[in-house]
Amino acid sequence: MIDADRQKEKADGFLALHHAPTILILANAWDAISAKIYELEGFKAMGTTSAGISSTLGYADGEKMTLAENLEVVQRIVNGTTLPVSADIESGYSATVEGVARAAEAVLNAGAVGLNLEDGAGNYSLPLLDKSLQQEKLRAIRKLAVARGIRLVINARTDVYLADDISRHSLREAIDRGNAYREAGADCVFVPDLGTLDKKTIAVLVREIDAPVNIIAGATTPPIPELQEMGVSRVSLGPRPMRAALSTLRKIAKELMTKGTYALMSESSISYSEVNQWFEKKGGTI
Repeated sequence: MIDADRQKEKADGFLALHHAPTILILANAWDAISAKIYELEGFKAMGTTSAGISSTLGYADGEKMTLAENLEVVQRIVNGTTLPVSADIESGYSATVEGVARAAEAVLNAGAVGLNLEDGAGNYSLPLLDKSLQQEKLRAIRKLAVARGIRLVINARTDVYLADDISRHSLREAIDRGNAYREAGADCVFVPDLGTLDKKTIAVLVREIDAPVNIIAGATTPPIPELQEMGVSRVSLGPRPMRAALSTLRKIAKELMTKGTYALMSESSISYSEVNQWFEKKGGTI
């Protein structure tokens, strides 16, 4: 049973983190145990990663899993942490405004207090969804949240810099879409990239988009203190920690198969009892 008052309190607190003096470092969880690690290490909020959840369920990314499968994991994450959780619902699992609004309602029903909605179409000939239609979807989500009395924190993602045809017009397009999504009810604008955003471009995005800006962390991303100095409000991790964890597992597997030794598996390992204690009070509910 979801405590509506507690959910509202979490939503308000989560929104406030986007306007705090310090940058919001938003970890992205893919299951209850990764969420617990983030909580124990001092993060103030977390999002989910659709790519990470998809992989753990045996799907490729890109809405191959169902919304229900996605949100079942989201609910387990919510149940296993005291922190605010934002759900990655990709492009809303629907092409219609009504369908996306229903997806947002399902997010609230899962106990989450925020969501990511992306405008990537996954189509090489038409890589981005229509901007006006995306605005309609955002307005519908905001209307739903108002009706429910919970400030569902909307992180509107524009995939301009993920499209194959990145050109000199991409910056202007990202700014235009970011401001359009803000006008339609978004609380934060997310501009992910594949290592193409430099300091100068990030600074322009922050200056020109009239909303808190979310940047994804990667190998070429400026360090968090520099992002904060530039005015970035939120930095997220996406599926990259999940893939790093898989890389460690691969190294363990290779050591076992090539050397027959257990060093990587044994060194710095969290104990069985410690992990068990994290969830004992939940009575097996997650």
